[in-house]
Amino acid sequence: MSTQQDTGPSGKGLFRTKTVEQSIRDTEEPEHALKKSLSALDLTVFGVGVIIGTGIFVLTGKVAKETAGPATALAFVAAGIVCGLAALCYAEFASTVPVAGSAYTFSYASLGELVAWTIGWDLVLEFALGTAVVAVGWSGYVRSLMDNVGWHLPATLSGPDVAVGFGFDLLAFVLVLILTVILVLGMKLSARVTAVVVAIKLAVVMIVIVAGLFFIKTDNYSPFIPKAQPQPAGAGLDAPLIQLMFGFAPTNFGVMGIFTAASVVFFAFIGFDVVATAAEETKVPQRDMPRGILGSLLICTVLYVAVSLVVTGMQHYTEMSVSAPLADAFKAVGHPFYAGIISFGAAVGLTTVCMILLLGQTRVFFAMSRDGLLPRFFSVTHPRFRTPYRPTILLGVLIAIIAGFTSINELATLVNIGTLFAFVVVALGVIVLRRTRPELHRAFRTPWVPLVPILSVAASVWLMLNLPAETWVRFAGWMIVGFVVYALYGRSHSRLGRLGPESEY
Repeated sequence: MSTQQDTGPSGKGLFRTKTVEQSIRDTEEPEHALKKSLSALDLTVFGVGVIIGTGIFVLTGKVAKETAGPATALAFVAAGIVCGLAALCYAEFASTVPVAGSAYTFSYASLGELVAWTIGWDLVLEFALGTAVVAVGWSGYVRSLMDNVGWHLPATLSGPDVAVGFGFDLLAFVLVLILTVILVLGMKLSARVTAVVVAIKLAVVMIVIVAGLFFIKTDNYSPFIPKAQPQPAGAGLDAPLIQLMFGFAPTNFGVMGIFTAASVVFFAFIGFDVVATAAEETKVPQRDMPRGILGSLLICTVLYVAVSLVVTGMQHYTEMSVSAPLADAFKAVGHPFYAGIISFGAAVGLTTVCMILLLGQTRVFFAMSRDGLLPRFFSVTHPRFRTPYRPTILLGVLIAIIAGFTSINELATLVNIGTLFAFVVVALGVIVLRRTRPELHRAFRTPWVPLVPILSVAASVWLMLNLPAETWVRFAGWMIVGFVVYALYGRSHSRLGRLGPESEY
């Protein structure tokens, strides 16, 4: 029997907390333990693999042409700073609480069960929709490559965005099922597949940077920050929430246009937080988690800035393509060969984004199940592969079906708001845990607490306010469903809730 501070639940009711010691001890239960096989390099590869995806291959052209011009590079810097602030908070938690679940586990140890459930439910939405959206984007690139060699899928099997009437995206459906099998077979296999694909993806990005340098025209950088223009007034729920609440209308171009663009290109950074979900499967998490999280984010930010500078130098921002800016920029300077390589790299690269988002979701679901907030049936690991195979199979099949019927435009912004909400909770959790458990050993400490976490919260909320009000309504609807599930099942089945202050967890 142990003291309450070391092993027992702290607090009562909805805000009871699960101590760090309890969380770590859960990872030692044979039937519910994950295999430790990942190194700092594996984590960095995972991070780069999930971050570099649709954002850099698509969003660069959209924000350059519509919002920021050549100053798109500064928008990437601004979004990278927002993510960097959050990454510092994630790094402290991941090294202190090396347990599957990421923001869910962190908030359970600091802010209480209701907040943990809320963020866990939010992450399930974020990663599920993120996986489906990326799978659909991958399908589009592959169909384009197939069309180039004369192979054409029927419209009814190309997805609802292509078909007239009924449409099912067969390629997206099959991709998610294949990745589900890979994840069931083990994390090390997943890491090896990811390493190969990331190498191809990084090679393509470097080709864009190096080859593009020879086609830059300095005149295309003038003006670097185009003159500000008012955005068209939003109508109803399509308008940004900040406009409806405060009458503040964001601008295109100008200095404020850079920040508006940052709220869009933020999607290009989504995924570094997924690295934290693999903390329990890392050999030396106290050392390697901060390296993996911060290292992957730094690498991707540098590459994003370099790519955006090269592409806006190759082609004037007013003439850039919105759908395939990198490939079309090389076509514009008479080099379609490079355009084909870029399209291939995008298609290959998106497979790792999809796989790692799926990995993140299954680990959050697994952690919630192990705590009893979801059925414990899903927290049993495979006897041979030591992977959470039950939630992986369930969620993989469900997401494959969603991807088959998904329209990207309707769901992508929900991924943004879910991620930013997680950033807010993690930053607040760092502040709270520093006050409630100052004696904990922290292999990595977020600098300048509470200033850095407060700045992280402020920056994340600012980007959230720039999202359409309709996104907030959908997000609120998902949260309401989550509270109902918690009230009817999670609260009464919680392992923590069934314990007394003197009980062994």
